[in-house]
Amino acid sequence: MISMRYHIVSLAAIFLALALGIVLGATKINSPLLAGLQGDKAQLSTQRDDLAKSNAELQGRLVADAKFASSIGPLAVRGTLPNTDVVVITTDTADPADRDGVLSLLSRAGARVTAQIQVTADFTDPNRADQLRNLVIQNQPAGSTLPASPQIGTLAGGLLGNLLLTDSKGKTHATPDEATAALSALSTAGFISASGAVAPGRSVVIITGAARTGDSAVDRAQMIVDMASALKQTAQGVVIAGRSGSEGTTGSVGLVRADTAASALVSTVDDVDTDAGRIATVLALVEQNGGGVGRYGTGANASAPAPSLAVG
Repeated sequence: MISMRYHIVSLAAIFLALALGIVLGATKINSPLLAGLQGDKAQLSTQRDDLAKSNAELQGRLVADAKFASSIGPLAVRGTLPNTDVVVITTDTADPADRDGVLSLLSRAGARVTAQIQVTADFTDPNRADQLRNLVIQNQPAGSTLPASPQIGTLAGGLLGNLLLTDSKGKTHATPDEATAALSALSTAGFISASGAVAPGRSVVIITGAARTGDSAVDRAQMIVDMASALKQTAQGVVIAGRSGSEGTTGSVGLVRADTAASALVSTVDDVDTDAGRIATVLALVEQNGGGVGRYGTGANASAPAPSLAVG
């Protein structure tokens, strides 16, 4: 007679055999799989190391290029703007380091910066457009005209052109008292601020930041474009220089480049946060003063890193 103990031992033997079979089968299956995974891991590790090495080399080249541009900049622009009177306008998004870099190169180029004006965030605020419009109309110099446009950026640019620029004959549209009163009114209202003494210039450099953000980003960026286009009606040359990203759809540089009329008037630089971009800004103004126009920088919609100017 078969005892209960016999049944238990038999069942245990069966389960032990099944377990052993599973272990042996898994070992045969997993061995090539594990070998393959280990091979993939080694290959990926090699690729990672190669990419890290390439990245380090590229970073080294970028640093070297930046050092070269920084050292060659003063020589590259030296004497290119002799006796040129320039008004420098910065926006609320501009970086002071970019402004200072451009100012230094303008000096090396032989230019005189006759005025430094900052337009504030209120200047581009759509909610304050009506107040700015009223101030523009109220402070229009006697005998001058404003652009026939409903765009507040165009009107404000027309007024600033009358106040800050000379025409091709060296004449201004505003008396010194009119210019002082109008700029004071704009400053008191919080639309602009001026650094130091203000005198009329002949050319304009506008320094701005990267692409704008927020609900009114396009409107704010477009206002700078409209202002620049209006200034070009009086100025000999106008350049808008923005930081990397300004060539995008919510950046003033990008909006100029997307507008056939504006891009035919105003030159743009999309990397003023680099030494190369600051050199391009000065050379773009040289080109503007000679009647040319261009799109410069590293953005996909730029035509070249910098203008190719004849030497002679």
